[in-house]
Amino acid sequence: MPKKIYIVKLTAEERSELEALVRRGKVAGWKMQRSQAVLKFDQGEHGPAWIDQDIADAFGCTRQSVENWRKQAVEEGPLSLLERKPRPPPTEPKLDGEGEARLVALACSKPPQGRARWTLQLLADALVEMQVVDSICDETVRQALKKKRAETLAQGHVVHSARAGRGLRVPDGAGAGGLQATLRPQAPGAVHG
Repeated sequence: MPKKIYIVKLTAEERSELEALVRRGKVAGWKMQRSQAVLKFDQGEHGPAWIDQDIADAFGCTRQSVENWRKQAVEEGPLSLLERKPRPPPTEPKLDGEGEARLVALACSKPPQGRARWTLQLLADALVEMQVVDSICDETVRQALKKKRAETLAQGHVVHSARAGRGLRVPDGAGAGGLQATLRPQAPGAVHG
């Protein structure tokens, strides 16, 4: 068995605070789990010094989680395990409403000379060239176009075929694809099955 690099020895104050938290019982599950784990891997004078695998088995987590908690307890203090790390702020979308509109207009236009159709990479390159964005990847272009397609279908640009069982159709007659039967309007008084 490899020698432990991070050895936790709780002070009397830290131990009493963690024990009080465990006794109280009205805390978030993750806090309870971490508190119990820290108390078990304590190698101080009053600590049981359990091995990581036994702690993982006892408290329903992975051995790697216990090792990470042990490391954090040594580097930042054992009570730091009872605080959630703040999440980074969400990133701004590359394309705003105007940018998405320009993307859709571009995708609906004629493709460049020598091309049969637009590719996602060509659309991304064209958006940069038109100075809509500084940079954009083809995956972001794909997601924006997919979002616009879903919005268009949801806004009622769907007609229903005359024959039952034929599925949904968009106005040009093509299949709408992938829409569930529960999304189809039912005739008044129809029996739903």
